[in-house]
Amino acid sequence: MGVPRLLKIGLTGVVMLCASWGFFAHKKINQLAVFTLPPTMAGFYKKNIEYITEAAVNPDRRRYTIPEEAPRHYIDLDDYGDSASYKLPRYWSDAVKQFGEDSLQAKGILPWHIYRVYLQLKDAFLVRDPDRILKVSADLGHYVADAHVPLHTTKNYDGQLTDQVGIHGFWESRIPELYFEEYDLFVGAATYIPNVQVAAWDIVIQSNHAVDSVLLFEKELSNKEGERKFSFETKGKQTVRVYSAEYAQKYNRMLAGMVERQFRSSVKRTGDMWYTAWVDAGQPDLKALISYKPSAEELEKRKKELLLWKEKNIKSRTHEVSEN
Repeated sequence: MGVPRLLKIGLTGVVMLCASWGFFAHKKINQLAVFTLPPTMAGFYKKNIEYITEAAVNPDRRRYTIPEEAPRHYIDLDDYGDSASYKLPRYWSDAVKQFGEDSLQAKGILPWHIYRVYLQLKDAFLVRDPDRILKVSADLGHYVADAHVPLHTTKNYDGQLTDQVGIHGFWESRIPELYFEEYDLFVGAATYIPNVQVAAWDIVIQSNHAVDSVLLFEKELSNKEGERKFSFETKGKQTVRVYSAEYAQKYNRMLAGMVERQFRSSVKRTGDMWYTAWVDAGQPDLKALISYKPSAEELEKRKKELLLWKEKNIKSRTHEVSEN
């Protein structure tokens, strides 16, 4: 299948982690999402904005040590045939019945996992566990951002099937780092999502529609520019081969601002997901959690109460079972 999902060879020949959106963009997305939240949530998140920002890349770091982590970052829709994004079951239990869990894991589980993590965040709000709220919020922002990357929705995720190896990092890291200062970062206030699972799929579908443009435009530009598309830059004590700033500028123009639009949508939808989980948990008082640390005994009691409540309601809420 070419370059594996976890590790790939970079332009310098160094083996590196295939990090979605790049650490820079992931951190910025989580950080900016905090400012979409209403005042009833913003105080808690702003107090912990440093953690939310830094922890945005934790899911990528976990790929080194947790084998099951990688499939959570992508879904190879083209492995399911035509119109897969519209035909695939929206809920995990239905998908497992139709395809089997091993098959789903092999092709990626990103949209289903977003819903799973949203449920985990809702549970964290319900038991009023500040540390858990922050950890899961950071994770959820990461996966929502991943869903906005077109190359996370295709088996040709790094152009390895079309002689375009390196395009993944070019699109999601090089371009945002070059043009971030020019982005319009006002995305409006977080809004409630009536159906989170459908929303996760809508993001993936929209991203997948852009795959052809991402690949074809770069191929066209590469054929014109040849080796001129690369340059050398000094980073720290190393001189590395990178896509040139001029080449990136031309590609960015061909994409008509696609990367910025996906970045902005990542910020907005991350805030929307956090806000929706909080609302669905009954809007707990987050101000009270800013300097409050519940004891292990308190949290255990609340978790047991939550499990009992779920057991009573499981029959009428089949898809609302959190997977922690």
